[in-house]
Amino acid sequence: MSINGILIVDKPAGWTSHDVVAKLRGALKEKRIGHGGTLDPMATGVLPVFTGRATRAAEFCENAEKEYIAGLRLGLATDTQDTTGAVLDEREANVSPGELRAVLKGFTGAQKQVPPMYSAIKQDGKKLYELARRGIDVPRRAREIFVSEIELLEGERDEFRLRVACSKGTYIRTLCHDIGAALGCGGAMSSLRRTKAGAFTIGMARTLDEILAAAASGETEKLLRSVDSLFMEYPAYRLDEPNTRRCKDGGFCRAEGVPDGRCRFYGPDDEFLCLGDVMGGIIKVTKRFY
Repeated sequence: MSINGILIVDKPAGWTSHDVVAKLRGALKEKRIGHGGTLDPMATGVLPVFTGRATRAAEFCENAEKEYIAGLRLGLATDTQDTTGAVLDEREANVSPGELRAVLKGFTGAQKQVPPMYSAIKQDGKKLYELARRGIDVPRRAREIFVSEIELLEGERDEFRLRVACSKGTYIRTLCHDIGAALGCGGAMSSLRRTKAGAFTIGMARTLDEILAAAASGETEKLLRSVDSLFMEYPAYRLDEPNTRRCKDGGFCRAEGVPDGRCRFYGPDDEFLCLGDVMGGIIKVTKRFY
């Protein structure tokens, strides 16, 4: 029987996001499974894993804003832009919290970021990290990102902790590298923990061991979150029986009296049917989940 829902995993360090998905695929015996946004192997924290019909919603989580707690090591530059890489430059750094906060102001809002060579981005059909491992460095196209918040939590001299809320596609490693460059001393990411991915927070997450234990005892359902939990920011409406049938048949649906905008729609029996955009009482279905 298919397992349909979302598992919020607290990804352990040393595992790739693909490793976690592969482990759960075997444990749950579920072929349809995927995650809602890649984390580096050294990173920990929120990794939503979608199973069964819920995989249709993974793209919405992947595109949602993420939040991180990152360690910033100043005075260090590496080829991977984090402390796991080969050291390219190392020097003494003595930066005050005030000096760092002044620089951080320039890293909020819409901006362009050049992705690191050690990334899975493809350029001219080749993954950048494959080229980097062969010692090849190529010019990369800058990409549009958005950093809604960047806050200094603590630290002094050369070791700091930052909280960053940002858009999909933002490399926190590169952000640390660029902050170090702006300070003139170099910088690298020393740790990374994702605390939020879309609607899901670290308080909702379970360790991989907990989830595997639940799977072994047949209690996975207790840890599953429903697909619509990803969309709680949108208002919910119930369709009548005729419009529910039309929705399920892929037909023309009405939502009389529903204000324009994105909404969640349910059937008379509370089955989550779809996410849709309403305009003039007409539903334009964005994604079906029944």
